[in-house]
Amino acid sequence: MATLEIYWSFRSPYSYLAIDRLADIGRDYEIDVDFRPVRPLAMREPDFFERGRKQFLPYLFKDVLRESQRLGIPFMPPNPDPIDMDLASGTVASAQPIMDRIMGLGIAAAAQARGIEFARCASRSIWGGVADWHETEQLAKTLGAAGFELEALAAWAKDNEETIRKTIIRNEAAQLNHHWGVPLMVLDGEPFFGQDRLESLVWRLDGLGLKRD
Repeated sequence: MATLEIYWSFRSPYSYLAIDRLADIGRDYEIDVDFRPVRPLAMREPDFFERGRKQFLPYLFKDVLRESQRLGIPFMPPNPDPIDMDLASGTVASAQPIMDRIMGLGIAAAAQARGIEFARCASRSIWGGVADWHETEQLAKTLGAAGFELEALAAWAKDNEETIRKTIIRNEAAQLNHHWGVPLMVLDGEPFFGQDRLESLVWRLDGLGLKRD
């Protein structure tokens, strides 16, 4: 069976715009989906936004709004941002408790082969305009609607901190074999980078005859 690796970030708006289509691909094609969460670029390369070009963020905000409208996907800036950083200066805080928590929960879900479902419901909350999406009560409600138990995921994450650390290292190292960005889809070694390459991925899957009957 073909394997589709998915490298995905909870802070990436483009990852959010891709997640429903990725879930559909996993359902519609005879493939083994390996969902691999990675930390946001702000954590992988903390100085990226400080040394980046000034046009980067203004263009990204405009493009994401345009793409969300084109795709008919609700979009709002997260409240709060999963990453603690100064957007004006690009300075990223050394401690990132919100992202550390959501990464642990996401990897816990992926260990149950439910990573995409977790990413789908969590990102809709993060990017869909839900205030205080990270607070325990709201997070439990969000995840509960998708059939997850927050306490069970949190307990697994607490008991498997070293596994989570090693999983993140493995995922990010494997990602860099192909590209540094997200969402990144790798079909049996062939990379497709960006939510705007999902049509190319589907074209390849169709060419391989992997559509489910």
